[in-house]
Amino acid sequence: QVQLVESGGGSVQAGGSLRLSCVASRATYSKMGWFRQAPGKGREGVAAIYNRDTWYADSVKGRFTISQDNAKNTVYLQMDNLKPEDTAMYYCAAGGLPTGVLVNHSYYYWGQGTQVTVSS
Repeated sequence: QVQLVESGGGSVQAGGSLRLSCVASRATYSKMGWFRQAPGKGREGVAAIYNRDTWYADSVKGRFTISQDNAKNTVYLQMDNLKPEDTAMYYCAAGGLPTGVLVNHSYYYWGQGTQVTVSS
């Protein structure tokens, strides 16, 4: 089992930045990803990282950056130039095969989420 704990969410104005962190209870040696879910919508993949390769949803390319500190079992999501449509609960995920990196059912472990709210 792996426990994931997210932090760093909050409320910002459009154009602002936030940095989300996800600490894993142990090294996962597998892909890790960030997903988000807005009210009334399904959970969508935002970014993923595996062996230094990264993937992004088209909606966040050029604005979000995923990174990993293996020594700290931590993955980060730097979010810049935030837009109101980025408002959602953001979840960290880990585990599974290195495929379907932006597909939620390909991950084994999930955090509880951290809320991000962007006002216009």
